[in-house]
Amino acid sequence: MRWKKIPGPLKIDVEELSEILAIPMTVATLLLQRGIEDFDSAKDFFRPKWSNLHDPFLMQDMKAAVLRIQSAIENGERVMVYGDYDVDGTSSVALVSLYLKDKIAELLPYIPDRYSEGYGVSEKGIEKAKAEGISLIISLDCGIKAIEQVNYAKEMGIDFIICDHHLPDKKIPKAVAVLDPKREDCSYPFKELCGCGIGFKLIQALQMHLGLPDSELSSYLDLVAIAIAADIVPMTGENRILTFLGIRQFQDYPRPGLNFFLKTLKRPLNVTDLVYVIAPRINAAGRMDHGLNAVELLMNTDKESVLPIARSIEFFNTERKTTDERITNEALQQIKLNNELNYASTVVYHPSWHKGVIGIVASRLIEHYYRPTVVLTKSEDILAGSVRSVSGFDVYQALEACKDSIIQFGGHKYAAGLTLNPDQIDLFRSAFEAYTKGSILPDQREPSISYDLEISFKDLNLKLLRILNQMAPFGPKNMRPIFATHQCKDAGGSRLVGSDKKHLRFDIIDSSGDRFSGIGFDMGQYIMEIKKQKPFSILYNVEENQYNGNISLQLKVKNIKF
Repeated sequence: MRWKKIPGPLKIDVEELSEILAIPMTVATLLLQRGIEDFDSAKDFFRPKWSNLHDPFLMQDMKAAVLRIQSAIENGERVMVYGDYDVDGTSSVALVSLYLKDKIAELLPYIPDRYSEGYGVSEKGIEKAKAEGISLIISLDCGIKAIEQVNYAKEMGIDFIICDHHLPDKKIPKAVAVLDPKREDCSYPFKELCGCGIGFKLIQALQMHLGLPDSELSSYLDLVAIAIAADIVPMTGENRILTFLGIRQFQDYPRPGLNFFLKTLKRPLNVTDLVYVIAPRINAAGRMDHGLNAVELLMNTDKESVLPIARSIEFFNTERKTTDERITNEALQQIKLNNELNYASTVVYHPSWHKGVIGIVASRLIEHYYRPTVVLTKSEDILAGSVRSVSGFDVYQALEACKDSIIQFGGHKYAAGLTLNPDQIDLFRSAFEAYTKGSILPDQREPSISYDLEISFKDLNLKLLRILNQMAPFGPKNMRPIFATHQCKDAGGSRLVGSDKKHLRFDIIDSSGDRFSGIGFDMGQYIMEIKKQKPFSILYNVEENQYNGNISLQLKVKNIKF
């Protein structure tokens, strides 16, 4: 990997902030890199609080949305809460449904089937609403481009409120209200909410309009935190506040269905647990079965009746892992057999591959061949594909350049989906490779890792760790700090660990003579070079290690260079 140092602030600014906050220069530098420049911004950063959330009525169309829902409450209307089948969508549907269930006469949560309906608002979903006597649909995490579908619903006498966070086109659907901070005419101060975050702003506005206390909304914050973590939105502004409060809610009052997946956790919950433990399981419901199972898991508060749902989702997640590992291996074999090792892009296809995991497979292939990747499978009479990109390369633009060989596509810079006719695959493969080869920059062809600071081991201590931990929750634009230390050598105890001896337990000193232990996952191949006493540099996070009641520092090594 290429190592890229995050630009550092001016020394005079570091010294000034260090003095104002009475913190080490190391921490002052980290804060300035994150835009924390004075006492007030540091206070808000380290102590996220409810009062710093924005007024939801600053969002364009919020008043219209609230008045339409109030009308539905007063007139005893039947309402559908419609969301995408991923974590953000299912969490959104659970959140709004839980809030409205004792206010709306008849409430129908709805998640489209990934295979028969696909992403977004579907005609089938609207027809289901009509058959159920629904007069209002609230769509979450989708709908911003559903112009035809909203018109179709209108013809059937069904109103729409859209809550979406994706980038709109110049024209937006003619709904009663379209809540999306990314609208050009929306002056809402924070633009990076996920779909569930916008759903939360909707219920916050309703709560204010109905004259009910803010404190009643705390019970929904865990759902918002899960969605924020899973959707990889920036961990700044309102996202950071909602995640901070949501994790606290999760720890104090864990939902029985989610607690099933975390019952062995012996430490405080963090964002990593949401991303790598909770999110894949919620996603697995929509990938391998149906997203409504995830909604039921999130809404159910009865410990006994929720257990079978949690167990079935755990089974689906196990099945998902087995399936994506098998397909990844088949795809890697296909790349080798087709002699495509040196291509600028990857396009692989097999008619039997599971549509629910091809996005995961595309990401896994990038770990092996770092290049824009398309994984295709058969879906009824057409081919459906997932596209993933590498840092800096816009796959949406690549698909735009190949649109003559595509039925339709959608997505954003780093992830997209597409459909094409079976007889278009060779044309598409050639067009995608040609565009990628001609457009990708040299530094986009190899993975890189950014780090915050170069320090020596003498700068590491428990006080620093305590402050670093208070910088959580971590996520995009507030990642856990990564440090670089040079001139490291084996102190004698470095060894291979793990049942398959693939991991490396570091026991090292640096030029200051300080000694630390650390772990490098899948770094076992470096043991021989380290034992030769060759000096090397490492990139790492600082973590807490508890053993026999004693707390010490441990390095989690991310990369190594000799």
